[in-house]
Amino acid sequence: MKNSLLKGLMVFLTVLCTGMAYSQEITGKVSDASGPLPGANVLVKGTTISTQTDFDGRYTLKNVSSDAILVFSYIGLRKQEVSTTGKSVINVVLKDDSAELREVIVVGYGTVKKKDATGAVDQLGAKQFDNVAATNPAELLRGKVSGVQVTQSSGEPGAAISVRIRGNSSIRSGNNPLYVVDGVPLDGGEVSSGGNDIAGLGSSSARNPLNFLNQNDIESISILKDASSTAVYGSRGANGVIVITTKKGKSKMPTLTYGTSISFSKISGDFRLLSGDEFVAAGGQDRGSRSYNWEDAILRNGFSQNHDLTFSSGTENSNTRLSIGATSTDGIVKNTGLDKYTLAFNNNNNFFNGNLKVDTNVIYAALNDQTTLISNNAGYIGNLIGTALYWNPTLPIRQPDGSYTYVGDDYLNPVQLLDSYKDYTNTNKLLANISATLKITNSLKYKFLFGVETSNSVRKRQLLPTMRIASDDLTGNDAANGGVLKRGLAEISGVNKFNKTFEHTLLFDKNFNDNFQMNGVLGFSYYSYDVNGNNARGQGYVEAQTNLIDNIQGGIAQEFRASSFKNKIELQSYFAKAEFILYKDLVVTGSIRADGSTKLGADDKWGYFPAVGAAYKIVNTGEGLVNDFKIRGNYGLTGNQEFPVNSALSKAIYGNGGTPQTVSGANDLLRWETTTSYGIGTDFTLLNNRLTGSFDYFHRDTKDLIAPVPQATAQPGPGSNRSVNLPGNLINSGFEVALSYKIIDTDDISWNFSANAAFLKNSMENFGSVQLLAGGINGQGLSGAYAEVIKDGYPLYTYYLYDFKGYDAAGNSIYTAADGTETGLGNADKKYLDKQPLPKINIGFSTNFTYKSFDVSTSFYGAFGHYIYNNTANAYFFKSALLGGRNVTPEVAASPQNGSDPNSPSTKYLEKGDFLRMGNLTLGYTFKGTAMERFKINSARFFVSANNLFVITSYSGFDPEVDTNKALNGVPSAGMDYLSYPRDRSIAVGLNVTF
Repeated sequence: MKNSLLKGLMVFLTVLCTGMAYSQEITGKVSDASGPLPGANVLVKGTTISTQTDFDGRYTLKNVSSDAILVFSYIGLRKQEVSTTGKSVINVVLKDDSAELREVIVVGYGTVKKKDATGAVDQLGAKQFDNVAATNPAELLRGKVSGVQVTQSSGEPGAAISVRIRGNSSIRSGNNPLYVVDGVPLDGGEVSSGGNDIAGLGSSSARNPLNFLNQNDIESISILKDASSTAVYGSRGANGVIVITTKKGKSKMPTLTYGTSISFSKISGDFRLLSGDEFVAAGGQDRGSRSYNWEDAILRNGFSQNHDLTFSSGTENSNTRLSIGATSTDGIVKNTGLDKYTLAFNNNNNFFNGNLKVDTNVIYAALNDQTTLISNNAGYIGNLIGTALYWNPTLPIRQPDGSYTYVGDDYLNPVQLLDSYKDYTNTNKLLANISATLKITNSLKYKFLFGVETSNSVRKRQLLPTMRIASDDLTGNDAANGGVLKRGLAEISGVNKFNKTFEHTLLFDKNFNDNFQMNGVLGFSYYSYDVNGNNARGQGYVEAQTNLIDNIQGGIAQEFRASSFKNKIELQSYFAKAEFILYKDLVVTGSIRADGSTKLGADDKWGYFPAVGAAYKIVNTGEGLVNDFKIRGNYGLTGNQEFPVNSALSKAIYGNGGTPQTVSGANDLLRWETTTSYGIGTDFTLLNNRLTGSFDYFHRDTKDLIAPVPQATAQPGPGSNRSVNLPGNLINSGFEVALSYKIIDTDDISWNFSANAAFLKNSMENFGSVQLLAGGINGQGLSGAYAEVIKDGYPLYTYYLYDFKGYDAAGNSIYTAADGTETGLGNADKKYLDKQPLPKINIGFSTNFTYKSFDVSTSFYGAFGHYIYNNTANAYFFKSALLGGRNVTPEVAASPQNGSDPNSPSTKYLEKGDFLRMGNLTLGYTFKGTAMERFKINSARFFVSANNLFVITSYSGFDPEVDTNKALNGVPSAGMDYLSYPRDRSIAVGLNVTF
């Protein structure tokens, strides 16, 4: 009996001990670099035992064996595995892994693993632009991606931006890429009204259509460069595609994040003009005062503040994120700025055990723009910048009685012009979509997406009648009003858009065996783009009238004009794409899209855009010197339909009495503009996964080029420009390289360096005798002048100018004659120059360093091999301007030019545009410790950030990174600088807190 009891007790104790050994409890805390990490996943490897961390990042797991492996994971962070052997408490710190973030890239109608991509695709994650303050997402790409050039037209908040992916693919406007936000392709047009010419002071551009996005809401930006990745977008993929994905709810625990920053800015650099004493010494007329400084007259220190509040939460079957943002920016030019208020809502729900997934995305933005008279094509009178530059520095702005100093109707007082003009644009924008994905089988899914893009914009502006300007359309006497001179202008313009997207797709993904995997998409889409607008403009008011906008018809002496328009574009598409992975190392892709558009005539509505690609992984997940090495190639056809509406469809023009007088310059034979491209490249990982990079070569050939030409040369009869398909080919080719190296990668210290470069070349071929003029030049005596041409055998927008050689003994300009000799202007011959405004080389590099709680990051970017035409200097800075009472630069005052030498367009005003800019420098500190937990603060980071600290350049203007719109007859320009808004240098301080 004793032995039996003893044996039973021993068995019981053994079982108990074994159970304790294999059923232990593990507790701990999960953190990241910012502090405790709520919502992190903790899984016992090989089992279904799992949990998530609580608000404080803590977790508890029961029934865990003593030799188990715990897997810790969180979206965007590197997974970590830890053995439980001998441990009951396991604390881990998950590290950021940008390589993992880029591993799966969002592309057209799905995602692709970076290692399986057959085309040139890149992706930036939120971590890579958290420290960059940007008005719109395109700015976040500066210097970050090889082959992508981002140029802001000026330094004005909300100014237009041009994005060129692998150069220009068209000879007209419409070279920007297609933007796709959460699966909805944007229409790409202007959302607000541009400003018509005011009394010879020039016209201005519309606001940037991408300003509605808040960078705090962006999860990733994918850049699709070649046909293998863009052909699935067919008629809108020729310029590349930028896919923007917004943030979704990640954590199961409720999380509240607040971010705020304030920024101070001032003009970048020092643009030097003559002081009062220097002006008099150089021969200028002395008017007695020494108080004027052009910067004090129209500039100020800028100020910006930003606030973002985000809440996210979730359950097992649902995640929700709601964010509210408010940004207010005062520009460095007085009476300019941008206020932006945004709301973003994302929700996803799983039904029927995950077989039905419903996603909802809503983005709303209210934008209030304020600008002043900074126009693109002002005449000799100038815009606000021009009047401030030429004002006599010995002339006071105000008289002793406080009134504005008046010189003449063609010599404007800059402060009076600033005070007399008001210009506001209010825009409300909504982008929303809902999608439902139904799981039919484990390999087949059906997805339906419906999206809407709406915007309503109103621009109101006025010029007071007290502002006297020499212009026929603002002068005159109203005899019925006693001969009182009436001036002034008021204008109200509205643009309304309502766009719809319908898409049906079947998605297939199946691993047949270890040697064969396939995924594909088959789809149909329908897009409808509706736009309408109106304009009311009145001229001729008495001086007593000050609020012209609210009484636009009151007291009109000269004229009142009103107009309206309405257009609709429909696009219907069928598309398919597939990816085959063979033996794990060979990847083959193919796609085709058929697009039918109402923008084209009856016989050319449909276009077909195929593409193929292949990649072979020579080395795959190896160790040592070479870890991964892949070669890839692609070929495909894409299109471009960003030409003016009604280019192919006739539209009646009605005169007095409502009878049709003529027909617009429609061309029912207009064909698709198509781009054939091919490329080869390689992706690699070396040195034990420390060095990653890629090399690419590409070649693009665009034909059936669409361009506006004067209607008289295309068909008989009067009219404006008419869009036609021109002969010839626009060829773009180049090399791209991108490298990233982890210099140090330890628990306490990390340091990485990234760099990219693109080498671009373009030319017009088979263009025949066609020659298009571009780059209009404005200024006194420069009417009808131009600087650029599009011509066979030359790069796009080649400069065509007199070749300036200096001055003769009498101070007259010397130019090159047709026979190569030097001569005066009368016998000079214009030259097609081997100089172009499009950069041949674009570079960018950045580095990030962290030590425990401290972090430092900086970025640089630059462009080389191009030239800028300084229209500002051509129009204002020459010796006769000085002698005529206008201020100039010290260089002009010291030049030997005589006062009667004309300021003709020439290479004298053509300058190298090379520059290298320090884009950003950020210093940050992340607070940690028990004090943070006591206040239920998950993480807190304080930072100081500086933008545009310096630029290295020889350019004499405000800034070399400029692109004033100087289109001629509908043909755009590049590299033109004319009275542009100066760029600023800013320093910001901010704090981000997560509760």
